[in-house]
Amino acid sequence: MPLYNYKVVGVDGDIHEGIMDASTQDEVAEKLQNSGNVPLHIHQNENDSKISSRFPNFLSSRGQISSNEITLFTRELSTILEAGLALDHALEILESLSSKPALKKIIKSLNQQIKGGATFSTALAAHSEQFDALYLNTVRAGEAGGAISIVLERLADYLERAAELRSTIISALFYPAILCFVSLLSIFALLNFIVPKFVPLFEDAGQSLPVLTQFVFFLAGLVQNYWWMALFFVALIAWLVDRQLKKPQSRIRFDRWLLGIPMLGELITKIDVARFSRTLATLLTNGVPLLKAISIVKEVVANRVLSAVVGDASTDLEQGNRLARPLAQSQLFPLLSIQLIQVGEETGQLESMLYKIADIYEREAKEMINRILILLEPVLILGLGAVIAVIIISILIAMLGLNDLIT
Repeated sequence: MPLYNYKVVGVDGDIHEGIMDASTQDEVAEKLQNSGNVPLHIHQNENDSKISSRFPNFLSSRGQISSNEITLFTRELSTILEAGLALDHALEILESLSSKPALKKIIKSLNQQIKGGATFSTALAAHSEQFDALYLNTVRAGEAGGAISIVLERLADYLERAAELRSTIISALFYPAILCFVSLLSIFALLNFIVPKFVPLFEDAGQSLPVLTQFVFFLAGLVQNYWWMALFFVALIAWLVDRQLKKPQSRIRFDRWLLGIPMLGELITKIDVARFSRTLATLLTNGVPLLKAISIVKEVVANRVLSAVVGDASTDLEQGNRLARPLAQSQLFPLLSIQLIQVGEETGQLESMLYKIADIYEREAKEMINRILILLEPVLILGLGAVIAVIIISILIAMLGLNDLIT
């Protein structure tokens, strides 16, 4: 059901604000009036059907609250509820235990709304920047099934696996980035401080320099006098690329190009298939209807081309077809994943098959990242060595020519 923001005059005479789920705006008004409140303003929550880009993006944070804090909050709340405590009492305990002011404030707000008669999912919807559609719909399904502690435990498992995958990707990007930075710094130091010291020596000799040496000296002059322009152009190009990628068609073309790159395209596909499978399995296990789950999972898939395939699957499901059909027609999803989904649909074990797919492709993605790193390290080192060798050889050639001139 949709969510509605409301503002009322309460029985205590004060003005209160909150969120309520209901079929229509009139139903919200009726519920508020039956509780003794006087509605002042009611409108539909614009964020109810939208999914925040922070949650599925495994490389981003949640503003003031980290993803690890949300995961820990979910796990602790699940444990306390499983022990038999009421939700408001559990939130009071978590509020007292929290050392993060931002998280403590959110927990206090959740508790106040629940004591005011709101459901847990409705209270969470007021903080959609931290708890997006995936989180909200999972909790809402748990409330409908009367198993909120179990749902939160599964949700915590999902968040932990997502954090593990994100950590793997960040670690994989960090090492090559350090190597590239050191390489560029070394080349900059050579061209800015070492090579310019040889220029006066050859100028005084009046010798005609080899083409390679002239080119290296030219680069050294550019680096020494105009290095700041390089930073400007890098920033300009980054801004232009970012601006262009914000256009849907440009982003789709770019994502399609990424999928066509050997090894990298395969790695992106494995990561997104793992995300798709684990997220969909988590939602279905917790009671979210398949159509609703697919619309949420579409936003979790980072690559826009693969995300469009998931969107097509949603259209096929509405027409009564099965999930595997549009995925197979796209020829982008791995054959094994499609076959396992087909088995799951035919046997009524789609959730368990999706979990297996997620496990398979998360493991394969980690193995592939390790293989890429093993290949990338010597390539970067050899590349740096080759550039330094060219600089040194260009100077040595010129010095040999100078010696011949002297003798």
